[in-house]
Amino acid sequence: MDWRDTGILLTVRRHGESSAILEVFTEAHGRHAGVLRGAGSRKAAPMLQPGAELDLVWRARLEDHIGTWQAELRRSRAAQAMADPLMLSGLNAVTALLAFCLPEREAHADLYRATGLLLDALVHPESWPFYYLRWEVMLLEETGFGLDLSRCAVTGATDGLRYVSPRTGRAVTVEGAGDWTDRLLPLPPALHGEGNRGDDEVLRALGTTGHFLGQHLAPSLGERPLPAARARFLDRLARRAGAADPGPEPMR
Repeated sequence: MDWRDTGILLTVRRHGESSAILEVFTEAHGRHAGVLRGAGSRKAAPMLQPGAELDLVWRARLEDHIGTWQAELRRSRAAQAMADPLMLSGLNAVTALLAFCLPEREAHADLYRATGLLLDALVHPESWPFYYLRWEVMLLEETGFGLDLSRCAVTGATDGLRYVSPRTGRAVTVEGAGDWTDRLLPLPPALHGEGNRGDDEVLRALGTTGHFLGQHLAPSLGERPLPAARARFLDRLARRAGAADPGPEPMR
């Protein structure tokens, strides 16, 4: 068994003296693992950074074997992320969530392409958290937990959507919420795809997507907690948002 594909490196685990098990998100073969011989060499080091885009050949005697990789670096994204701790934590959140959420060996070509575009956008740190939010919405859709923000679940209205049901993931208007407002999740405009309005709004929206990742998707995978890398990214984003807040003017 053998095939060729391109892939985004997700995780690296040491295997023996000089090899490593690489987990890669490939375009046509989904999340796939294999052994890379000589992974401890200086030559291999540049391509063993999470987020790297690789040209790959996978070989195994049987399809259900772990197999071995031949890998060539196509594009490294580590350097552009290393310059900004927020971007580095964002890259780590993306690769950790993909390794956590995706079923093994199931293709998600649209998500693969969107992930590549998201990682290429690391050079735009001001806008990147908003792009990440849109990617996280897509991740929920690809894993079967997509949000329905097209119309109110109660009234059917398409305008004035302000909340999301934590149970169904459907949008709700103020009128439809009624006395249940305090039990609903916020639906900021950024979550509805209405553009980037700053880190504070993105954080509110990520609180809503995080509910569905943690309370719906994670339990479906065996009650495993979400990767800590996501929380670290949100923490750094909150710090940036706080630093950008000028606060009240001093009294005179």
